[in-house]
Amino acid sequence: MPIKQLPDHLINQIAAGEVVERPASVVKELLENSLDAGAQVVQIDILAGGQKLVRIRDDGKGIDKHELELALSRHATSKISSLDDLEAVASLGFRGEALPSIASVARLTLCSRTAGGDAAWQVVADCGAVSAPEPAAHPEGTTVEVRDLFYNTPARRRFLKTERTEFGHIEKWVRRLALSRPQIAFTLTHNQRTVMHTPAAKTQEAERQRVAKICGNAFADQCVHIEFEAEGIALSGWIGLPTFNRSQPDMQYWFVNGRSVTDKTLSHAVRHAYRDVLFHGRYPAYVLSLTMDPAGVDANAHPAKHEVRFRDGRRVHGAVSQAVEAALQQTRPGGHNVTPIPLTRESVFSQGSMPLPSRPSSAGVREALAAYRAMTPEQASDVPPLGFAVAQLAGVYILAENADGLVIVDMHAAHERITYEKLKRGFDDRNLVRQPLLVPETISVAESEANLIEQSGDMLAGLGLVVERAGPTQVTVREVPALLKNSDIESLLRDVLSDLAQAGQSNRIADAGDEFLATMACHHSIRANRLLTLDEMNALLREMEKTERADQCNHGRPTWTTITMSELDRLFLRGR
Repeated sequence: MPIKQLPDHLINQIAAGEVVERPASVVKELLENSLDAGAQVVQIDILAGGQKLVRIRDDGKGIDKHELELALSRHATSKISSLDDLEAVASLGFRGEALPSIASVARLTLCSRTAGGDAAWQVVADCGAVSAPEPAAHPEGTTVEVRDLFYNTPARRRFLKTERTEFGHIEKWVRRLALSRPQIAFTLTHNQRTVMHTPAAKTQEAERQRVAKICGNAFADQCVHIEFEAEGIALSGWIGLPTFNRSQPDMQYWFVNGRSVTDKTLSHAVRHAYRDVLFHGRYPAYVLSLTMDPAGVDANAHPAKHEVRFRDGRRVHGAVSQAVEAALQQTRPGGHNVTPIPLTRESVFSQGSMPLPSRPSSAGVREALAAYRAMTPEQASDVPPLGFAVAQLAGVYILAENADGLVIVDMHAAHERITYEKLKRGFDDRNLVRQPLLVPETISVAESEANLIEQSGDMLAGLGLVVERAGPTQVTVREVPALLKNSDIESLLRDVLSDLAQAGQSNRIADAGDEFLATMACHHSIRANRLLTLDEMNALLREMEKTERADQCNHGRPTWTTITMSELDRLFLRGR
């Protein structure tokens, strides 16, 4: 075929293939336009999974009559005007292709009224042809109706899934945007039935309620709020306690400058922060927003803007990991107001018959309780978070009484965390001590990995690894961290290289060292069936309250829980 210029309508349909994959893509693009227009209330109406109708109505700034037709032409936008704007874009949608692309594969109606405008104006686009603006009845803001999606491209229509599946993708995006903008009210309907309604959240507790509505009450009850700002990077949101974890990374939401994204650097940073408080193979849950200078983020890395690139990924990784780790350090008794494992009636009574409590000293228990109950209200307000021990159950659990009710502590798990944190502090200054190998180890690697080792020599040395290139595809390890001198050096190096290639840095050395210390902590902690005196039990409780991450042992198991007096009264039907 000879080279020729394609008609505009076909160009738009080709562009639609990049940004309009399914009805959810339409919803995403139109919602982002509404948010960029300053909308505070957004209504989303869907029919037949979006194939028959997608209607987005907002109360934003609106579009002037003379700009309506221009809004449906390619490469027309109000959000950038120069290359400098593009390199520091702060808006969500900016490519200027979404509306004309959607109009090329559907019947689109655009109706808008500007703030203070005398009337609303409307244009209709069908198969690429745009009508002249006509007066219409509409409040301040904009409504976009998209009907019969892919009616003129039947091949694309055949690739759509069932109505239920397509609406599921729409609902997912609306929920993501509702999480990213808690101050904006969203309403979503499907086939004239309200599926989601989230009023504007003006307070932190209202934000928690929105998180509960979208992520579930279980997450909302087991998460803590995080606020962090340093060196021009701000991080805020909600992170789940380690005791609330998932079998897959399906409850991990990232928003960068208000944009919902997936990013390996950010995910790796959070995973590192949770490294020694989760079971192996489990994933944390979180809703986190990162705000930074738009010039440091490339938001145009993907046609649909699902991904971003950071100009200084290492700095971002460090800030995120530091912020989440600092928040997790407070997951200890008294560090927050969330109980690590809230008990239900079924879980309390599912234990069956248990051995009678081991009683260190009846007189001692009576004296401790008498002293506790003799406290004045002012003194009682100073009761430690874990209260005072009263007994030991089955040689495994410490039973204590605090201001709220009954506290149950797994003494081995608790002592394991205490010992582990002490070991980590003791070895912090020695982790970087290097041990020369008596016989340097030569390892075969890919040429790209050998190049990476040459480029990252200083970083590897900082991790305790001295590695030299011995050939195009061979490297020689001459020194390793002293703590890991008996480790599998080849596997360790390959894991470090994998991290460097993926996230630009590696925490493998620190993780391997922590694993070694965790094993030491496990072997040197209190074992089951060891009888403790009341003084020993109380000493353990006080140590827990001072120890970072004491809500979990280093394997991720919870160390304590509480049953309040009101929960006990409900269990025994008191007051009815």
